[in-house]
Amino acid sequence: MAQESGDVWERFAVALADMARDLLAQDSVQATLDRIVDHASVLINGCDEAGILTVRRGEVSALAATSDVVRTADRIQQDLREGPCFDAVTERQQLYIIEDLRRPHEKWSHFAPKLRKLGMGSMMGFLLFTDDDELGALNVYSREPNMFDETAQRAGWILASHAAVAFSAARTHQQLAHALETRHEIGEAMGILMERHGLTEENAFNVLKKASQDHNIKLREIARKVCETGERPS
Repeated sequence: MAQESGDVWERFAVALADMARDLLAQDSVQATLDRIVDHASVLINGCDEAGILTVRRGEVSALAATSDVVRTADRIQQDLREGPCFDAVTERQQLYIIEDLRRPHEKWSHFAPKLRKLGMGSMMGFLLFTDDDELGALNVYSREPNMFDETAQRAGWILASHAAVAFSAARTHQQLAHALETRHEIGEAMGILMERHGLTEENAFNVLKKASQDHNIKLREIARKVCETGERPS
């Protein structure tokens, strides 16, 4: 039995290493999220469906899902403001679990029956990441009750930990790319103002900044308009 358990965790370690490389190879935040839920179905015993949601200021957003069933479950949690994944986020608990959706649940008395009607038998919710006022959860579903034992819970926790790191890295990369693109557009707009309107570098930037403040429009949008029209913003 010990040898069998060791073999299981050895295979899991190999699969986890493959997942880590795969997540880092993705070229966007959305691609990373999509691969996370795909890997959940492979790495967590009993997992039939998986998804990632965020809760920001009480509003639930589905970021990734393996099927429409998961998206429906997310909407149910939003409508009811009830469910293990919603609680994992709002109460900052690392893990919530419903072992058997066939039984009445005092804590999730409305959510559990609706999820059962979707064909689900059990589920888990893992806190995925934190960022000021935005939190996320990894949702794991099984069509059968009592499918998530201690091994599955441990695997889910490990996956959620790796997923949080990968998501953070992907989001940071996206923010950096966005910042560089913005800087390029602003620089191009400044160059146009300097060349066509005889402004110094400092004055060109001040013109863009003032237009942004006066019209309450992002500096990048002002710069983009200058690049498209060549006109000095008013």
